Amino acid sequence: MRLFEVVDTPISVEEVMNKTVHPNCGAVNLFVGTVRELTKGKKTLFLEYEAYKEMAEKQLARIGQEIQEKCPEAAVAITHRVGRLEISDIAVVIAVSTPHRADSYEYSRYAIERIKEIVPIWKKEHWENGKKWIGDQKENIAYPTGKPELKEE
Repeated sequence: MRLFEVVDTPISVEEVMNKTVHPNCGAVNLFVGTVRELTKGKKTLFLEYEAYKEMAEKQLARIGQEIQEKCPEAAVAITHRVGRLEISDIAVVIAVSTPHRADSYEYSRYAIERIKEIVPIWKKEHWENGKKWIGDQKENIAYPTGKPELKEE
């Protein structure tokens, strides 16, 4: 069972959740990130996600480890999708189970914020009047093929 994955096929929310269900945990929090149609007033037609897969999966596992260091009882699974995603498609699923609900909420939010900070996944937003690569990573990571240019086309 792989807890931290980057995939190019649709994500099963139930499958990700089931990786974290545990008899000692009374809460499983799910974050399901989907493709929205409007971003800052621009109508999105579709998104394209790219990743440095091997590093992305290592960084997702790092996030899981960080959560377990803060809450040893936690179980974490994260799956992120790459490729072309249409409006309402699922881009990411984060499942965090903990003994109590407050922790599952807290660490689910922690996970999505850390993904945006350290995981080498980029999205290209396609709008009616243009497109642009978006990348939120704040850490300097060496990418073998280079990070996509963040410019509007």
